[in-house]
Amino acid sequence: MVALIVLVVVLLVIALVAADLSLKAIKRARRRRSSAARLATAMAGAEATEQERRARQQASGALTSVMPAIHERGTRRV
Repeated sequence: MVALIVLVVVLLVIALVAADLSLKAIKRARRRRSSAARLATAMAGAEATEQERRARQQASGALTSVMPAIHERGTRRV
C-alpha cells in the first residue's frame, strides 16, 4: 500500500512538472509571436520611411538635373 501511495505522489509530481514546462513553452511561444508582430510592424514603418526618403532623393536629383547650377558662371564684377 505504501508503495502505491509513493508511486501516485511521484506521478503527481511528474505531471505537475510537465504541466509547468508546457505552460512556460506556451508563454514563450506567445511572447515570440507578439515580438515578431511588433518587429514586422516596425520593419514596415522603416521600409515606408526609406521609400519616402528615396522618392524625395530622386525628385531632388531630377530637379537639379533640370535646373542649371548656381555656380556655372563666373562671378560678376561691378
